[in-house]
Amino acid sequence: MNSKNIAPEKQAVFDYLDSNAEALAGLGDSIFYFAELGMQEFETVDLMTNLLGDAGFAIEREVSGFPTAFIASYGSGRPVIAIHTEYDANPKNSQRSGVPEQSEIEPGAPGHCEGHNVNAAVMVSAALSIKKQIDASGLTGTIRIIGAPAEEQLLSRPYFVRDGHFDDVDVAFHDHVDSEFKSDYGLMQTAVVSAEFIFHGEPAHAAKAPWKGRDALDAVMLMDTGMAQYREHMEPTMTAHRVITDGGDQPNVIPARAAVWWYFRGPTADIARRLFEQGKRIAEGAALMTNTELEIDVRSAVWPVRANQTLAEIVQRNAELIGMPEWSEMEQQLARTVQEKVGVEAVGLRPATTPLKGPSAQIAASNDCGDVSWVVPMGRVRFPANIPNIGYHHWAAGVSLATSIAHKGGLAGAKALAASVIDLLLDPDLVDAAKGTFKEELGGVAYESLLPPGQKPPLELNRSIMEKFRPAMRNHYLKDAPRFT
Repeated sequence: MNSKNIAPEKQAVFDYLDSNAEALAGLGDSIFYFAELGMQEFETVDLMTNLLGDAGFAIEREVSGFPTAFIASYGSGRPVIAIHTEYDANPKNSQRSGVPEQSEIEPGAPGHCEGHNVNAAVMVSAALSIKKQIDASGLTGTIRIIGAPAEEQLLSRPYFVRDGHFDDVDVAFHDHVDSEFKSDYGLMQTAVVSAEFIFHGEPAHAAKAPWKGRDALDAVMLMDTGMAQYREHMEPTMTAHRVITDGGDQPNVIPARAAVWWYFRGPTADIARRLFEQGKRIAEGAALMTNTELEIDVRSAVWPVRANQTLAEIVQRNAELIGMPEWSEMEQQLARTVQEKVGVEAVGLRPATTPLKGPSAQIAASNDCGDVSWVVPMGRVRFPANIPNIGYHHWAAGVSLATSIAHKGGLAGAKALAASVIDLLLDPDLVDAAKGTFKEELGGVAYESLLPPGQKPPLELNRSIMEKFRPAMRNHYLKDAPRFT
C-alpha cells in the first residue's frame, strides 16, 4: 500500500487496525467457537457490546424486541452513518478450523459455515478505529453500529426499518465475508417472504378409528402437492422451498398439529408477495380438503438487496488502496486442499482485488439487509476471508474461518470499511452525492414494508437447539477475551 497520498485520518485508522490485528482475529475466533444460531447469539452480543461500551459507545439492547440485537452509537451531528451486519451460525455445520476435511468440533452442533463470525469482527474493529479518529481529529458525525441477529433466517432488519431505526440515517454500510475483495452496486439479491403454515386438526387412533381424526399432516402434504403442481406456472425468476417443522409425534396417532416453513422468493418485493399470496391460497385449499384450520405466521419479509454506486466506488477505491492480503504458501495449500476435497477447481486464494465492473447480476439468494438498501444509500464491503469456489452452508466453508486466512481478510475488510466511513466524515459532499445517485437508482419506487402489521419476531427460534448443544460447545470457547488498545 502506497501511503504517500493517504489522508492522515485514514492512515491513522490503518495504523490502529494493524496494531489491533490480534484483537480483531481473537474477536472473530471467539464468535466462531460460540457458533450461536439466530435469535440465540447471547455470548456473541455480550462480547461485542462490552467491547463497544468499554470504548465509550452508547449501547441500546433488545432493538425491535430482538433479545440479541443492539445499536451502539458514538459522535454527534451529521452525517449519521450506520454500519450493520450479522453474526449467526447455521445448524449442523460444526467444523474444526484449519482441517481440510469434514471434522466436527461437536457432533451435530451448530457451526459457522459462511463467515458471519468475521463479519462481526470487521464491524466492531472498524467502529473502534473510527471512534478513535473522531476523538483524535475532532470529526463531526455520528456512527451507529447495528447488530442484526438471525440473518440466516432473514429476520431482523425489516423490523428495524419498520420501527424507524434508519429514519435519520444518511448512509449505511454492510460488511460481508467473501473470497473476493471488492464492492458492487445495483440489484444484487432477491426479495423473500418467510412464513410458517400451521394446520390444526383433531387426533385419533390411526388404526382403530382414523375416521374420527382430522389429519393436519395430510394438509401439509396436500399443500406440498399443490405447490409442486403450481411450479409449472411460476415465473422463471420465482423460487420456493420448504422444510416440515412439525409432522406429528408417532404413526399411530393422527397428527392434530403439523407445520411447514416456506420461503417465497422473487426479484422484486411485489413478485415475492404475489408468490406468497398464491402459497396462501394453496394452503387454504389444503385446509379445506382436510377439514383442518390454518394459521399463518409470517416470520419475515425482505426486499431485494441493492447497493449504491457512489458508495460502491468509495469502497472500491479503498479496497484497491489496501490491496489483497499477501497469502503464505501454507494458506494457499490449505485453500487448494479444501477445493480438491470438494471437487472444485483448485485455484487457491485470489491474488488481487476484483475490479468494480458495473451493475451486479441479481442472484437467487437473499439477505435481510435488503430493506435498509431501499430507505438509505447502502454500500457493501466484501472482504476475502473465505476460500474461492466453496459454497456457503457446507462444512468446507467453515475451514478457513478461524485461521490466518480469515484474520488477514478480516483486517483488510475492516480497513476498507473504516476508510470509507472516514472519507464521508471528511467530505460531506460525498454523502450528498450518494443521496443523489440513490434517488436516481430507486426510479420512483416507494418502499413499503412487507411485514404484516403488528408482526413480532419469533423469540423462541433455535432456543432448544442451543440449549442442547451449548454446554458441550462451552468447552471449546477461547479462554482469553480480545483486547483492543
